[in-house]
Formats: sequence, C-alpha cells, structure tokens
Amino acid sequence: MDFAFSTRSGLSSFPRKLESRFLYDERGSKLFDAITEQPEYYLTRTETEILAGYSGKIRKIAGGATIVELGSGSSAKTGYLFRAWLSRSDKVHYVPIDVSASALDSACSYIKSSYPNLKISGINSDYYGAFPLFSEIRPKLVLFLGSSIGNFDPGQMKNFLTRLSTSLFIGDTFLLGLDLVKEPSVIEAAYNDSAGITREFTLNLFVRMNRELGSNIDLSAIEHEALYNPQKEQVEICARFTRNQTITVRQTGDSFSIAAGEAIETEISRKFRLEQFIPYLEEFGFSSEEVFIDDKEWFALVLLRRVPTRQHVGGR
Repeated sequence: MDFAFSTRSGLSSFPRKLESRFLYDERGSKLFDAITEQPEYYLTRTETEILAGYSGKIRKIAGGATIVELGSGSSAKTGYLFRAWLSRSDKVHYVPIDVSASALDSACSYIKSSYPNLKISGINSDYYGAFPLFSEIRPKLVLFLGSSIGNFDPGQMKNFLTRLSTSLFIGDTFLLGLDLVKEPSVIEAAYNDSAGITREFTLNLFVRMNRELGSNIDLSAIEHEALYNPQKEQVEICARFTRNQTITVRQTGDSFSIAAGEAIETEISRKFRLEQFIPYLEEFGFSSEEVFIDDKEWFALVLLRRVPTRQHVGGR
C-alpha cells in the first residue's frame, strides 16, 4: 500500500511527481545497473576510479568500522573498500541496505562467494526503516554513494541528514558521493544515453504502476525527458504524456486525468559545489575529514565524521 498511497499523493500535487525510490523494483534495479555501464554515464565510472585510488586511505581514517551502505544495489564499487578492510583484518562486517529485495539477495550471494571472510548482514528496507538499527552497530562507516543524495529536494535532504545524524554515534564516519557542477552538456548526456536505457528506466515506473496499481496507462503515450536546470543546478527527469490519459490507483479508488503535454516528475538529480555543501553538512554535526576528487573535478567522495554539537554532546 505504500506505493499506492505515495502515488496518490504525488499525482494529487501540482506539479505532479512520483517518488524516485519506486523506480527500483527488480527490473528497475537491473536497468539502473545497465545505465551505469553506458559511456555517457560518467558518475559510476568516475566514483569507482576514486574508490580504487583511495580506499586504503579511507580505511586508515575510518579504522576497522563496520561498513554500512545505504542503497547498496549491486555493491560492485564497494569491493575496493572490502579489499582495503580485509588487508588489515580478517574480521570485517558489511551491512548493505536496499529497497529491492532481489538486488540485495543477488549482491549478498555474489559477495559471499567472492569474499568468504567477510561477514554480511543484508537489510531489505528504505533508509529510514534502517536507521533505528544503527544503534546496534558501533563503530561504523556509513556509505551513501553514487550521488544518490542528489535525488532529494531541499526539504527531503534536511530530513535525511537530520535523521542520519541522530542515528550515528560521535566518532562514526560517513562517506558521501557527490556529483559536482560541470558543463551542462556532459550532465544532460548522462541522463539521455544513446542506447535509450534511461528512457526504459523511466518507463518501467509506469509499467510497475500498471502491474501493481491497475493504472491502465498507455505506455506508448509516454516520452522520457531529462533536462538540466542551471538555476537550480539539477537534472529534472520526467515522463511527458503525448496523449490524454486517465491514471487509476486501484487500491485507493482514485483516478487522475493527465492532459496531453503534461509532465510527471519521476526524479531529480542535484549537482553540488563543495565550497557550499560542506559547510551545509557541518550544520548537522558532520566534520569533513578528507575530500577525494578525480582529475577532471567532476565527482567527489567526502569523508565526514560525526562530531558533538550544542544539541548533541557527549553521546549519541
């Protein structure tokens, strides 16, 4: 019912929007993995290069902390950290967290076979469902890679960082991937790959709505649109309808009339400036330990530590 209520809420709003977390059903997760392999999609490739070069230094700063990954997906990039951790200890614990049960199961199976000395405890949940479990893990390094934080609007980001911060112990570390502001044509190309996989990824959300919500959407009437907004410094991804549609949410008994030409936002991807964003993170009790960046200055990994604040002194 979560999907149904979220869809009803999003289609009732103006402009209309759908939560991006519902893009990741089994097929959506596989499509996203395929997107990351496209030549236009520089984010994963660049972040992986940074991890390959700096995992040892990240291990030195974070110590032997349990690795907890939010939105773990295939966990492919995390292998560099596994190897850095295992080179220093034979007692390494990894906690992947993902909303897609199939992606989580597949990743856990692969990791267990590839890293037999690694203890793995998968959690099938969204971020907020997992945060209460953080009190059982100490010390920890929380990973939030892929610039996934860019999918949050300002209000959602504030809520996420507040809840994450209060879920961490003083001294815990947080490794955050950030896609940086750059040439708009480079950014737009990443969300409009020539193979059309990102289009299929967007379309799959409506395939899921038809299957799970009985929405009766004519999929041939949907066009994928991804444009960079330079004022907001974000990519705005939407499904634009070429013909009038009526979208039904069977579980709630609602129907929504969508006019030809109307767009429904499915995702945003914000881009960041380190000189602005790191001070913002400090407001939530995070101190920057190290910034790792590629040669082109396209992407950054920021390693942060949870520190005491006036509201958060002497404990959790």
